[in-house]
Amino acid sequence: MNSENQQALEKFEQLLEIMDKLRAECPWDRSQTSESLRHLTIEETYELSDAILSHDGDAIRGELGDLMMHLVFYAKIASERGDFNLAEVLEGINRKLINRHPHIFGDAVVTSAQEVADNWEKIKLEKEGKNSVLEGVPPSLPPLMKAYRMQEKARGIGFDWENSQQVWEKVLEEMQELKQEVENLSPKERLEEEFGDLLFSLVNYARFIGVNPEDALENTNRKFISRFQYMEDVLNFNGQKFDQLTLNQMDKLWEEAKKSEKNQGK
Repeated sequence: MNSENQQALEKFEQLLEIMDKLRAECPWDRSQTSESLRHLTIEETYELSDAILSHDGDAIRGELGDLMMHLVFYAKIASERGDFNLAEVLEGINRKLINRHPHIFGDAVVTSAQEVADNWEKIKLEKEGKNSVLEGVPPSLPPLMKAYRMQEKARGIGFDWENSQQVWEKVLEEMQELKQEVENLSPKERLEEEFGDLLFSLVNYARFIGVNPEDALENTNRKFISRFQYMEDVLNFNGQKFDQLTLNQMDKLWEEAKKSEKNQGK
């Protein structure tokens, strides 16, 4: 074992000891359940996501520590209930990683990362008794990411388009169908259905061109926030408000915000 791993084990053992002490002596930690921690864990996960998108190494390190504490916390609660302990959690993930990487721990041969991903889904169905390839997609996953993950999993068993051009043609087809429903003044239910089909096909296209749609949309959200706040700062500096501007004046401010981003190398 190298020195870095040895140090990590020592720090992890210290974390376990701290958790034991907190669970025994701290009123707040003692009162927690898996259910009460759930929303906090979700929050920590989003904070980690924000840190990753911001490329903030210090923040990523801190958020990983927070999440690791949560994982240890859940295992501690389960151990107290007699459900399972941390050793069993680690044994399970170790076994899973070995079973799902036969090209590393067995005699399987792969030539690409995509083959590894495809084998992952096949192993889950054939060797682990999963009833559906979509079984591993959490129902509560945000819809955009859920669509992406379902498409990835379907691809793992061969159900997919052949190339990106086919997918783009599907996007154009769905766009036209939505436009037709809008022009026909169709009810909300039909518009929602067609809009959903268009989004699903766009997610598919994003996957084919190597773009994660969730990351793409979040980066666009951040870009919008940055530009909009630039406009607000200019208005505040000039003692103005949005309702005092024409749409054309707002558009000019928006273009200024875009130029400011380029000058700052964003």
